[in-house]
Amino acid sequence: MPNYRRPKITGAAIFFTVALAQRGRTVLVDEIDALRDAVRSTKAERPFHIDAWVVLPDHLHCVWTLPVGDRDYSTRWSAIKARFTRTVRDNGKVGFQPTEAKPLGHAVGWNPTLRRSASKIAKGDAGVWQRRFWEHHIRDEADYIAHVRYCWSERRLGNGPGDRFSRERAEPPVKHGFVERPED
Repeated sequence: MPNYRRPKITGAAIFFTVALAQRGRTVLVDEIDALRDAVRSTKAERPFHIDAWVVLPDHLHCVWTLPVGDRDYSTRWSAIKARFTRTVRDNGKVGFQPTEAKPLGHAVGWNPTLRRSASKIAKGDAGVWQRRFWEHHIRDEADYIAHVRYCWSERRLGNGPGDRFSRERAEPPVKHGFVERPED
């Protein structure tokens, strides 16, 4: 089991990047309501404050502030990822096709196009998310402002001209049409 070296600071502000297992997919924006519900349910069970959040097609960035006396953000991310995955799976999205799997004699949720490593299969991992996430504990006010601003102005670059995410047209998420206001 990994031995992560993480600060043991309670009530901290933390910047996160969380990505899908298969970059280039659009499931986060396609299933934004499922993601919102997963976050809302997790916040109800284990409160935290969302200072900034941006959802892009295959990854997201956010800044959270945890309650004083609490430093357990990993459990929160685990719950959000699990809830989102279950909802997407139950709605027949992201390669989960139980109705097709049963007649073919495969386990429910089987999909030959959803590439998963042997270790993910052994652990029952659906293969939607990258296993881990990247976190950065905010050091000071300037660091906080920089990371919140990053969420509000993150640019997504695409593959070529005319692509909605091309270098020539790189714009904040509001202008991508993913949200109507920076607060969203």
